Amino acid sequence: MAGRRLSGVDEVEIRRSSRRRRTVQARREGDRIVVLMPDGLEPAEEQRLVASLVARIEKREGRRHLSDDDLMSRADRLSAAHLDGRARPTSVRWVTNQAMRWGSCTVSTGEIRISHHVQELPDWVVDYVILHELVHLVVPGGHPPEFWSLLERYPRAERARGFLAGVAHRR
Repeated sequence: MAGRRLSGVDEVEIRRSSRRRRTVQARREGDRIVVLMPDGLEPAEEQRLVASLVARIEKREGRRHLSDDDLMSRADRLSAAHLDGRARPTSVRWVTNQAMRWGSCTVSTGEIRISHHVQELPDWVVDYVILHELVHLVVPGGHPPEFWSLLERYPRAERARGFLAGVAHRR
């Protein structure tokens, strides 16, 4: 199956190992997806696993292509849903110059910048980062109790903070 083309993927390479017993994983290597799996799987099971793993990678990569306009739309929806529409950014965009921050906000101009590192994270974490910056537009000047109270309106706030702490620890 090495060299096989699959739905928008340039190439899928399968690497079988007799040492690998149960785990199956996939990763992108350049223009191909490499699938690591145990040797001796039934062909139907192998095909099912490959299709599932490739679909997961394609979904994750599709999320990375959110445009700045998509970010702005998302911010508008999040503001409406969690901040009663009070946060009105003038722009929300991806940036590549934030190595240590997930996002930043300039309250005086209403500009929000989200680190390109956030693109790799689950949607609910991306939403949390955007919402965090939106709250700065409503409660400027740091992180007083009112700031955290508004941010806690997001149902996955605590979970997202934990996720980001774990990612930061891995860096």
